[in-house]
Amino acid sequence: MNWIDPEWLASQPPLVQQVAAYAGQGVELATTWLLSPAAWSQFALIVVAYLLAVVFARRLRPALRRLLTPADGAETPLARARRFMLLFLPLLMPLLAYALTGLGEAVTRSVFGSGAVIAFGKRVFLFLAVRALVRDVLTDPMLRVLGRFVLLPLAAIYALGLLPQLTSWLDRTVVPLGNLSFSLLWLLQFVVVGGVIFWLGRWSNDQTGQFIKKQEDMRPATRQLAEKAAEIAIFGAAFLVVMNIMGISLTSLAVLGGAIGVGLGFGLQKIASNFISGVILLLEGQATVGDYVELDGGEAGTIVKMTARAAFLETFDGKWIVVPNEDFIVTRVVNYSDAGSANRYEAPFSVSYDTDINQVPAIIERAVSALPFVLQDPEGPDCELRGFGDSGIDFACEFWVNGIDDGRNKYTSQVLFAIWNALKEHEIEIPYPRRVVELRNLAPDQA
Repeated sequence: MNWIDPEWLASQPPLVQQVAAYAGQGVELATTWLLSPAAWSQFALIVVAYLLAVVFARRLRPALRRLLTPADGAETPLARARRFMLLFLPLLMPLLAYALTGLGEAVTRSVFGSGAVIAFGKRVFLFLAVRALVRDVLTDPMLRVLGRFVLLPLAAIYALGLLPQLTSWLDRTVVPLGNLSFSLLWLLQFVVVGGVIFWLGRWSNDQTGQFIKKQEDMRPATRQLAEKAAEIAIFGAAFLVVMNIMGISLTSLAVLGGAIGVGLGFGLQKIASNFISGVILLLEGQATVGDYVELDGGEAGTIVKMTARAAFLETFDGKWIVVPNEDFIVTRVVNYSDAGSANRYEAPFSVSYDTDINQVPAIIERAVSALPFVLQDPEGPDCELRGFGDSGIDFACEFWVNGIDDGRNKYTSQVLFAIWNALKEHEIEIPYPRRVVELRNLAPDQA
């Protein structure tokens, strides 16, 4: 290392001296490569491998794209697998270059007895493949973070040939944590392995959920229970796999399990109660997504989402109400319908005392039956006499519709319009309040 003043280097910190030593080794290696015929031949093989990879990739990419692209709208498992393989086309060129340099390395080692230069080129092509994977293939946010900050730096260090030194240093660096201790290498492996396995678990859970949702023969509550059970099973299995791969004994989690049990017994009673209530709701199916419910406390709305802790009700004005699952078990709940079932409503009105009331039911029932949303099954519109009021004769028309009348505004308003028009068409008067004032004991001239 005669290119650096030894006296100046001896006065520097140990870290600077180590970096200078690595730099000197790199300079000596580069000088050896530049002056060696074997190194020049390996450089030529790297260039040839790159050019061949570019040519082959340009020829193969259109054919592979046509082969792997499924028909429009195809959703079979084979079609999904072909779409998945299509995502990896950006890796074609660097992987071809990596394979060709691997063949070149075998040739140079057999001819010259060495292949350090072409091995370096092969590692560079592998780094380019990893870079293309992180940049063009990975779309999941968590995998992109792992790729950008873990996989890509490791690939760069591997390309420079410094990975063994780095892993040795990480393995020697121990982090104490109370009675426990672990190396930085173990922590890095835990993060990478755990991230990949839990990503696979989430992907498997999404695929399982989509499959269960397509089972139309199952009741909505049963489908939702199956989704929750599959989610718990998949992530529980992922947790056990991570613990097993990292060499963590499951018996060491007994203390943690005992602490969680104590927490459930004291501070987490409500959470445990709501969780168990949610399971009961899903099993019994007394309330599920799509139902319009009204609780004893006055909360009313359509169930749009059910979780392990609570149900989310959407009111007619777009507000969401979070109702704990326990309230569905311990209080009175009025379930107006399953999604899409029929409900009966009534529209009250009055007519004048001068009206022939025997004609009113037929007129109103015919007018309301003409409305497209009014059902004839289980029963058609029924106009009933309700009583004799102060200003007129009171009637009400009962009718059945599919769905919920949002605050008497969705269906009842249109029915009242139809009743008004029918009464006007038949010249039937709708009364308004009237008062008759009788004056007594007046003088004849005042009368």
